Amino acid sequence: MNDNIPEQDLIEAAKKGDPDAFEVLVRRYEKRVYSLALRMCGNAENAQEAAQEALLSAWQGLPFFRGEAAFATWLCRLTSNACVDLLRKEKRQRAVSLDDEDLNLDLPDRGPGPHEAAERQELREAIGRGLTTLPDEYRTALVLREMQQLSYQEISDTLDVDIGTVKSRISRGRKQLRNFLTRTGNLFAAYPSKEAEKEGCK
Repeated sequence: MNDNIPEQDLIEAAKKGDPDAFEVLVRRYEKRVYSLALRMCGNAENAQEAAQEALLSAWQGLPFFRGEAAFATWLCRLTSNACVDLLRKEKRQRAVSLDDEDLNLDLPDRGPGPHEAAERQELREAIGRGLTTLPDEYRTALVLREMQQLSYQEISDTLDVDIGTVKSRISRGRKQLRNFLTRTGNLFAAYPSKEAEKEGCK
């Protein structure tokens, strides 16, 4: 089937049971689904399992998809749900690699060099460990915001909670993560960024 077919036409065809139309949708979104799953699960094996489960849920749920949210947002919700279910089922958390810039850690730029590069790699690993200490709802909200770059409204639609709850989870998650990094010596106590201050007050 032609990859240039409008998305809405593909969705309507797939809802009627057309596997070729769904295959085109999968090709368009599989990288995004896997990327989100990898960030949340922390390893390729679990990410692949969660991604497959999300896509299976999408195929089974398409007849009931009413388009109240964008297809990408709906698929993102299925993926995050699959990841959380997998993590809870196995009763373990995996490290997630996040760049320090994504979390507004306000680290000084000391310039390139092997020592500085090693320090930043250590910090990324510490961030991953810190994320595993967060409650599932905080971790999920942070990953969707920082790594997937979703808006608050998109996260609200994805998690099926109101925007106020989304902002609260992100703010509390960032605070707990910063506290973890400070306690473990990976981040000196510092004033929060302006963005973090604004979000914390909303």
